Amino acid sequence: MRAMVLTKVGKPLEKQTVAIPTIGPDEVLVEVHTCGVCRTDLHIIDGEVKAPKLPLILGHQVVGAVAKVGSDVKAFQLGQRVGMPWLHQACGKCEYCKNGKENLCDKALFTGLHTNGGFAQYCVAKAQFLLPLDSKLSDLHLAPLLCAGLIGYRAFSMVENAKKIGFYGFGVSAHILVQFAKAKGIEVYAFTRKGDHEGQEFAKKMGAIWAASSEECPPTPLDAAIIFAPVGSLIPTALKAVKKGGKVVCAGIHMSDIPTFPYSSLWNEKTLCSVANLTRKDGKEFFKFAAHTPIETHVQEYPLEKANEALNDLRQGAIPGAAVLRIKEDSA
Repeated sequence: MRAMVLTKVGKPLEKQTVAIPTIGPDEVLVEVHTCGVCRTDLHIIDGEVKAPKLPLILGHQVVGAVAKVGSDVKAFQLGQRVGMPWLHQACGKCEYCKNGKENLCDKALFTGLHTNGGFAQYCVAKAQFLLPLDSKLSDLHLAPLLCAGLIGYRAFSMVENAKKIGFYGFGVSAHILVQFAKAKGIEVYAFTRKGDHEGQEFAKKMGAIWAASSEECPPTPLDAAIIFAPVGSLIPTALKAVKKGGKVVCAGIHMSDIPTFPYSSLWNEKTLCSVANLTRKDGKEFFKFAAHTPIETHVQEYPLEKANEALNDLRQGAIPGAAVLRIKEDSA
């Protein structure tokens, strides 16, 4: 099969022909139709998130079809449309798993980090962690929901009682999540890079009621803020923007160092927390809600062989919305 492979940290992916993977009794072979390109992929390439073993096939926003099932798999049928997210598997036995927090499992494995992902024609999923996809969205527009949507949803669930939320960094997750917030009657205030007027207009188009540089103060104190950009200096900024009792959620897997800030920025019972990975429950809830909420994902399509171009465009902030690789040419 065709695959784009990471062979060395800091280097572009290599186009290779590799063997189609085999599956175990509890696994499913997925024929990949599309795969979203995520900032986490950049963090892995740059060594900021360390892969335990190279070579590695990246990609954890996989939309495809069941090509083969293991002998113990009963829940999926050949040809069924499925989604393969970041969480590849968890142990199911530790205190985290038993208490609904499998995203924190010490033995968890993640797609495109510990196991080969979707920058290839086929990949392997654990059947229990595979998501059936019944959405009316196309394969191309579904892919960003498998990580940007799911992680954004988990972050949103931590502040869902807020009426005014700030989004710091208006990329893939934010442009999906703003539509959820709007559907729930929540006001979104968008913060972008300085001078990114195009990004600010895009945020307003997608549903934000106000958009400006992250250096500016919002016109009203916020109930909460979600930081999508991997920039540690945004934390003190966001803390100043939320009101007493407000909450700031860091939604990325990696962030640059957080500068020192005065205690007064955190005082008055403000809360600072992070989002780590996702659970199967998140996936089920998210796609159930998405089925009844019109979601428009803006995507820029690339063929598999241009994965490096997609990654570079993402790094430069040149993509309004999401970058998605189309692996199967005749997919929906």
